[in-house]
Amino acid sequence: MLIDHKVFKVAKVGKKPQCLPVFFAISAVILMVGQVSAQSLPLSTPMVDEYLRRQQLEGHFPENISFMVKPIPLNAAASSEIVELDEKIVGLYGENETADIFSVTKLPIQTHYQLNSAYPFGQNNGAMIPNRGNQFLITGGLLARYGNITLQLQPEVHIAQNKEFRGMPNTHSTNWRDYYEFLNRIDRPERFGENSHSSVLLGNSSLRYTFNNGISLGISNEYLWWGPAYRNSIMMSNNAPGFLHVTANTAKPIETKFASFEGQLIAGRLENSGFLPPNSDMVVSRTPLYVPKRDEDSRYLAGMVITVQPKAVPGLFLGYSSTSQVYTNELTNFGDYLPIFNGRKRYTGMADPVLAKRQQQSAGFFRWMSQKGRLDIYGEYGTNGNNKTIRDTFVNPDLNRAFTIGFNKLLRLKKEDQFIQLNFEQTQTGQTIRKTIQESNSWYTHNHVRHGYTHRGQTLGFGHGSGSNSIFLEVSWVRELDKIGLQFERIANNNDAFYLHFEHINGWDRYWVDLVPSFVLDRKVGPFLVSGRLQYVNTLNYYWVLERDPNAALYRLQKGDDRKNIVAHIRLAYLF
Repeated sequence: MLIDHKVFKVAKVGKKPQCLPVFFAISAVILMVGQVSAQSLPLSTPMVDEYLRRQQLEGHFPENISFMVKPIPLNAAASSEIVELDEKIVGLYGENETADIFSVTKLPIQTHYQLNSAYPFGQNNGAMIPNRGNQFLITGGLLARYGNITLQLQPEVHIAQNKEFRGMPNTHSTNWRDYYEFLNRIDRPERFGENSHSSVLLGNSSLRYTFNNGISLGISNEYLWWGPAYRNSIMMSNNAPGFLHVTANTAKPIETKFASFEGQLIAGRLENSGFLPPNSDMVVSRTPLYVPKRDEDSRYLAGMVITVQPKAVPGLFLGYSSTSQVYTNELTNFGDYLPIFNGRKRYTGMADPVLAKRQQQSAGFFRWMSQKGRLDIYGEYGTNGNNKTIRDTFVNPDLNRAFTIGFNKLLRLKKEDQFIQLNFEQTQTGQTIRKTIQESNSWYTHNHVRHGYTHRGQTLGFGHGSGSNSIFLEVSWVRELDKIGLQFERIANNNDAFYLHFEHINGWDRYWVDLVPSFVLDRKVGPFLVSGRLQYVNTLNYYWVLERDPNAALYRLQKGDDRKNIVAHIRLAYLF
């Protein structure tokens, strides 16, 4: 379905809404009634999010939208000047000309197909699981609206072949002993059982009421993305399935005289995978390696994100996000339900039994875009735990940190609507402080909440997970929604576990590294959006395995367990 470009065409607002921090929305907005409807652009929609960011760099999309709190409300332009978009802009929802009239709109039918030929590889693919073989994710549904109320029913059907593959090899028991220092602190099964998978999930479904001040309250299962990155978000991404949560968020930027604000406050329930880690029955020195997790207990996650766009510095966005999770049956006080109002710090060397039960992390981030230079520069810096002061950040910035930094640049070609797009992004969750590695204090893991920062066995943030580092580069030709490009990514997998395993044998040539060239093709063909990606994954030292040859010359690199994997993605959306 092609939406009329008038969805993004708005007149000047005569009266600016009051600045209402999202944290207090629940108590304040009850008194307000308006005619604002809230529809969002699901993160599962191929091509459109990146296209709108390019449109913003060209000056064809509201410049006060940060793209750092997603999903993006489609009526977000309502606080901006008149914006004209090309007739070919793709939208997902029809207009509701009269807010008091009940309407039902068909949502696009979308299919995501993924093939892994040899072993699991992939990220930011929602409800899909680490899988060898074929995998499908199909979604569609309806959007019902009446006045300020919107009901979005967009379930997902997931099917995965889940073929057998070799993971961590059954080698030395000491390697497994060290590896379980990681596995006992996170719920990331190597394989999701031994059978094929099929399930129906809530997907991007939600029920909302949106007030005339731009605040939306509701219950949602939508994928969330916090932060400025194109590929790798540290705090919240669509790498895991959506989780059920209540939300108070801005449906459009809240305008004040000096700045505009966006934000979201959530409280939700995280589920466990229900699958055991590999070799869970192994015993070393009469001690079982696997320490059973509290799989019968769900987890409560509270989080917030807020961004500000100071009007004195056009194109600059600043943001902050924070999350905290505890086991549901250990919620005891208000600080557990909304820990953003609790300023307690976990000081080094001082035991705090209350804070020890929480897994907390936070991040600050920025984005600066220049429409004149068609340049987008961004970065995110996160800290693991709630024990780092501003002074500590300057004295030892590497301690318990993770970061992403990148840029996106458009180079105009001779034809006015064609560009070369350059995108670079580097993400690092691997630790460089030896004490942190020895204490197994990796990102997304925790000593008490031993399912870690996961939902249904997948990390909520960076798709490559704990201790991993990524460098990504893309060069592509783009025109409106169409793109043809080449990508390259280098991924160092779980260096934290690697250092813990092999430091004592000086095994510094065992890094588990993926070298991944990719070919990308995006096209809009009539009512279809077609997005394809073909990847060749060249893996060096798979699961850190390296067989030393005593007869090899010392100057030659030893041969590791090097593997090859073909990965294909085809995403198709039919727009009614």
